[in-house]
Amino acid sequence: MMYLVEFFLVCLVIVMAGVASNPSTYFGAGSLVIGASLGCGFLVLMGYSFVSIVLLLVYLGGMLVVFAYSVALASDPFPESWGNWYVGINFGGYLLLVMFLVVVVDEKLVHLGVSGADSLGLSVVRVDLSGVSLLYNLGVGGLLFCGWGLLLTLFVVLELTRGMVRGSLRVV
Repeated sequence: MMYLVEFFLVCLVIVMAGVASNPSTYFGAGSLVIGASLGCGFLVLMGYSFVSIVLLLVYLGGMLVVFAYSVALASDPFPESWGNWYVGINFGGYLLLVMFLVVVVDEKLVHLGVSGADSLGLSVVRVDLSGVSLLYNLGVGGLLFCGWGLLLTLFVVLELTRGMVRGSLRVV
């Protein structure tokens, strides 16, 4: 199980370096979907299955909307793909940066204390499922605030990317 967790984390770091290094919307969003799936797989291995499925559904739903808007507004007839030398140099640079940080910030200096939801022995109530009641009870204001923030961010990005042409948000 430890090897599988480490495999998921190494793949997650590699995919996130791919997201950061790719300037194209098409391939960057595809890498981001793979990264979200790997992160949710890590959460499932730690025992947080409910949080994992909620994050996957919400995050991939938001990614679908943002990807559709960005593809509709992108004016790249030939986007830069993984075979381009610029993307490869960026990807290699990010991986070297991650390796440097792993060497500099040693495991002795940073103790993360990663433990799963089921690591406390036999229990009738899972730690993971108590988040549902807290989400509906105490998290309503935070969810509404984040929802309005995301909507505002979507409109800001649409206004910034449309440029000088008159888009769908024009004043009539």
